[in-house]
Amino acid sequence: MKSTSPKILPSTGPGERAWTKILANYRKPHRGRSAFELAVTVVPFAIFWALCGAAVHYGFWWGLLLIIPAAGFLLRLFMIQHDCGHGSFFAHRHSDDWTGRIIGVLTLTPYDYWRRTHALHHASAGNLDQRGDGDITTLTVAEYRALSRWGRLGYRLYRHPAVMFGIGPVWLFIFKQRLPFGMMRSGLEPWVSTMATNLGIAVMAIVLMWLIGVGPFLLVHLPIVTLAGAAGIWLFYVQHQFEETHWSKGDEWQFQEAALHGSSHYVMPGLLRWMTGNIGIHHVHHLSSRVPCYRLPEVLNDYPELADIGRITILESLRCVKLVLWDENHHRLISFREARTLPAVPVK
Repeated sequence: MKSTSPKILPSTGPGERAWTKILANYRKPHRGRSAFELAVTVVPFAIFWALCGAAVHYGFWWGLLLIIPAAGFLLRLFMIQHDCGHGSFFAHRHSDDWTGRIIGVLTLTPYDYWRRTHALHHASAGNLDQRGDGDITTLTVAEYRALSRWGRLGYRLYRHPAVMFGIGPVWLFIFKQRLPFGMMRSGLEPWVSTMATNLGIAVMAIVLMWLIGVGPFLLVHLPIVTLAGAAGIWLFYVQHQFEETHWSKGDEWQFQEAALHGSSHYVMPGLLRWMTGNIGIHHVHHLSSRVPCYRLPEVLNDYPELADIGRITILESLRCVKLVLWDENHHRLISFREARTLPAVPVK
């Protein structure tokens, strides 16, 4: 569908367009479309979940293959929750917040707590001086070299794909998010958010266990959450962990530069693009997080020059896993092997 948004002539600047002003025209959601997107995500998720439960109950074990599409729709629910956290899905605070909170019971993600940590990520993405808020932990070469032997081993284990995308989703979604880690002393809201979500999860689990049994519930829901969580962590990873990403520190850090060049445009086939809520158009999302997910393709249609910035394909993204350290001298992410060949020189 052709965009009806007026196309503004961009103002000129030091090599960059005034993208924030341009993208303001795409921030208004179509609330009927938002409701439709929510419905075509919730209903299939519920159907696939029920079919998986029935497969376990009646012993049709091949039916557990439906865990894969169920996980896909749970991932899409998380993307809708993500939009709600930015106030972009309905652009109505009450509707966005309560939609996000209810979805959070399904995704095992306390909405208000997650929203605050994610806001910190958006405010500091690409800033070397403010790493750690909702980010994949990334060390510079110098920081890694300064670690003890055990410290290096710990970082290597953390960055290993089996840990990052295997153990990581289980730890994050099933265990870590049960308490407001990182915001223990940040007031009442993180605690209320996590405890209310935990209560909602407990009620949901008890009802479903009563309906289909404890074993079938665990056999269905835990794999769905784990697969969806692994996919979500992978997406978050490749959105910022690619070779030509942008990091800077101090006064050198600029929001627009970090958003445009520190976030990738992850190119996926149409079905995967839809299932992931267009989150692969991540550089545009970071430029203006209030643009609804279903309007992000409009921006690329109207401004095709954005499509080639930070562009990585699925095949190229597989090579990003080895990029684990930031080389401050050459301003790029590198592998452990590359780091071993670098001379011990001061950072420029």
